[in-house]
Amino acid sequence: MLSLWLSQLANGLVLGGLYVLIAIGLSIIFGLLGIVNFAHGGFFALGAYFAVTLFNTLGWPAVLLAPILVGVVGMAVERLLIHHLYDKEPLISLIVTFALALMIEALTKLIWGGLGLPFNAPPFLTGIFLWGPVLITRYRFAVFLVTVVLLVGLWAFLQFTPYGRILRAGSRDPEMVGLLGIRLPRVLTAVFGLGCALAGIAGVLAAPLWTVDPTISENAIMPAFVIVTIGGLGSFPGAVIAGLLVGEVVTITIQVAPAASGAIMYIFMAAVLLVRPRGLLGERWERFE
Repeated sequence: MLSLWLSQLANGLVLGGLYVLIAIGLSIIFGLLGIVNFAHGGFFALGAYFAVTLFNTLGWPAVLLAPILVGVVGMAVERLLIHHLYDKEPLISLIVTFALALMIEALTKLIWGGLGLPFNAPPFLTGIFLWGPVLITRYRFAVFLVTVVLLVGLWAFLQFTPYGRILRAGSRDPEMVGLLGIRLPRVLTAVFGLGCALAGIAGVLAAPLWTVDPTISENAIMPAFVIVTIGGLGSFPGAVIAGLLVGEVVTITIQVAPAASGAIMYIFMAAVLLVRPRGLLGERWERFE
């Protein structure tokens, strides 16, 4: 019994890590751009579909290009559509990006069809990893390690590099950044592309675990919004903590009461917001109020 529970907790960390990768891009886009991106799940789905297509045509090494392609698509969308939404009401960006999400889902059905596509883990990551009483598949363990490395790298980039400081300064006072001679529109385009690329990475990692079909975006966007809300809008550490907590709560509920697993994250969100209306690490940002 102890081995079963520890293994479930380990699986919860993997699920939570995927949730964090999805949510962190959404959190960065909102925190730095002020855009409520309801199409974020669509970019997650594109990451999965690009991975399947690249694998079928060029093999496993080409799968690494999938998140880059998603980031390029995201930057193109920002230049053509999203940049018109800056300084507008959040409700407008929500409506526009919701329409964009529907368009991405329709395009995936048109290009790849409405049926699920098979996509298995790499051969060298098949099998079981046993660490004491904890039993977990090698691929899930690899997903967790990749997630940790990516999050640490992203945190270091935002905290210690000049570009990261520009991004954080632009989120607080974009006018001052512009007065310093920095071309903020290019920075915002890069930020949106980065957020979409993170969603694409999550899509690539989740593809062997989830069914790659047009509804995969719906399985990603709602947990992302829940995690961003629980962690606090625009908070990087808040999204990480909330994602891991939600992953564990969902996994434990699947083990104890499977019928309630679909609703538990929303119940958890409501409980947190009753105590912390701004989320676990939310701040008051005058820019959005």
